[in-house]
Amino acid sequence: MSTVAISEKRSALAPLGKPLAIAGGVLAVVAALLPWVTFSLNDGNWPDKSTLQFFDAPFLVTGFRWHMLLFGVFILVAALAPTPSRGRVLRALGWGTLAVSFINALYITIKGGGLGAITALDGEVAFGGVVGVVAGVLVILASYGIGIEPVADWKFKVSTPVAYLVLLVAFGGVLYAVAAMLTTGGVGASNPYAGAIFLSFLGFAGGVLAALSGVGLVRWISALSEEHRVFSVIVLAACALLLPFTDAGNEYWMTVAANIGIYAATAIGLNIVVGLAGLLDLGYVAFMGIGALVAANFSGAATAYFGFSLPFPVAAAIAAVVAGIFGAIVGSPTLRVRGDYLAIVTLAFGEIFTRSAQNDIGGFTNGSNAIPGIPALSLFGAEFNRSITIGPVKLPGGVLYYILIVLLVAATMAVFANLKFSRIGRAWIAIREDEDAARAMGIRTGKMKILAFLIGAMLAGLAGAVFAHKNGTVSYESFKFLESITLLAAVILGGMGSIPGAVLGASLLFVLPEKLRDFEEYRLMIFGLALILIMRFRPVGLIPDAHRRAEMAEKADENAEEAHVEARKA
Repeated sequence: MSTVAISEKRSALAPLGKPLAIAGGVLAVVAALLPWVTFSLNDGNWPDKSTLQFFDAPFLVTGFRWHMLLFGVFILVAALAPTPSRGRVLRALGWGTLAVSFINALYITIKGGGLGAITALDGEVAFGGVVGVVAGVLVILASYGIGIEPVADWKFKVSTPVAYLVLLVAFGGVLYAVAAMLTTGGVGASNPYAGAIFLSFLGFAGGVLAALSGVGLVRWISALSEEHRVFSVIVLAACALLLPFTDAGNEYWMTVAANIGIYAATAIGLNIVVGLAGLLDLGYVAFMGIGALVAANFSGAATAYFGFSLPFPVAAAIAAVVAGIFGAIVGSPTLRVRGDYLAIVTLAFGEIFTRSAQNDIGGFTNGSNAIPGIPALSLFGAEFNRSITIGPVKLPGGVLYYILIVLLVAATMAVFANLKFSRIGRAWIAIREDEDAARAMGIRTGKMKILAFLIGAMLAGLAGAVFAHKNGTVSYESFKFLESITLLAAVILGGMGSIPGAVLGASLLFVLPEKLRDFEEYRLMIFGLALILIMRFRPVGLIPDAHRRAEMAEKADENAEEAHVEARKA
């Protein structure tokens, strides 16, 4: 929305800003207490007609009525107290209220067989969802009346022990939120309401996080994390390793988390090619497939090409080197082609790999029969796919794979970070911004682009080696074009050039479909709509890189100025 449009809306709503916010907060509290459905839905009183679900544990996750009640209280506090960036905070809380209300009202309508779920024949009407939607709309309008101020900037400093304590609490909260989102309601057939609970909690968490960002808390914690980078990395790694000890520590979610980690490591490699160097690669998953096939053929499986096995570290290193060689070969055409033409070249390579693997050219892939029976990794006699016991705690099967993949993701993130802030990384960014200007400044663009493909392919090959042993089989069907698009979507969704962005993007692309299984035929539609909304409101990604954020802000200012000039002419 242009600056002119915002200012006009603000001038029209300015006198009503605070009253609308108060009215919206009161209605959100009322919505939490009203009935949302006129009968017991699906033999389970979901949602409860008139309770706040006090005894659901944890109530902040499963109780959408608690979400509404807390949103109402937060809105009233923001409207009546001298809150920093009040308009921005109210806008975040309004969208959160609207999301929770709309998600649950829509879910009740779908599962209840239509409008009969909220309107009974005897005249009874469940107004909870309708009142919640109205509350969210009023608060959003109030935010524009008050004005959307810049994010508040906290200037005060704290001592190192206090900073450590703040970071521990913040990262511990992230661990709790992740474990809660994974385990709440189960998945699919185990709980027909899992998807609605998950989406409702996402709406609540997103609204609260955006509000905290508006008051400047998130930026302040981010600055503390950057100031104490080593401590932050250690705490984040510890939180990731503690996930098996939470409610998410079961075999199902360990498998999902391990798959997320493998694709996250691969997406980080793609982020080098796309996010830093600006080279569109539509066949990147082929490098992961090459690494998986090389590791499988050195694994000692019955159908492997080589009749001997190598220790996994050696096989993984060979897989990474072979994938890197193919990456350099594919990167060679970048000396003469750019943009869409480069995308076509990489797409062709991905298709060549898939067809070659399917037809077993050279005897390395075993064709459509794949390479099954790849032995699981083991350490000191303990197989990675078996459960282990540490004192009184019994950890689920696959937890050792999860730990290995956490270390793999940490290593790839370290490689990415060091490259990004090195001379090579700055050269890649210069090529992404303007290749001709970079060449004029003395950067050997051809060499740098081939190097980007080589390093990215090596990281993908390393992830592929882990993938082969974890899944126990390698088939060409796991490395089709759609997988490349998924990896590219993870990079763009998380934020191109962002170190944690690829991890977050890969996590969402894997967790969302799993948690939406109970929506059946609506699952892919909701998933696609969620991606569209995220990219509409976060075009630079969920965790944008500082350079990309600055570029988008500059373009937005230019567009706003052009719109202002055109409006004055009109």
